[in-house]
Amino acid sequence: MTETDDKKQLLHLVFGGELENLQDVQFRDLDKLDIVGIFPDYQSALTAWKAKAQQTVDNAHMRYFIVHMHKLLSPGN
Repeated sequence: MTETDDKKQLLHLVFGGELENLQDVQFRDLDKLDIVGIFPDYQSALTAWKAKAQQTVDNAHMRYFIVHMHKLLSPGN
């Protein structure tokens, strides 16, 4: 049995972009969304999210998000 067999994959997507305003999640330009990647667990997604958020700290309109893809793929679980 491998490590991936022992640990269930809980896929997470990290992405971000520049928002129109700070009160809404409305992106200025969908063509410029930054898809950071898909990660096998929350901890690795959080690490990637923190790194990207830190890189863009000077731009108040730039936001990064973590999407729990495993919840979208199996909504009943």
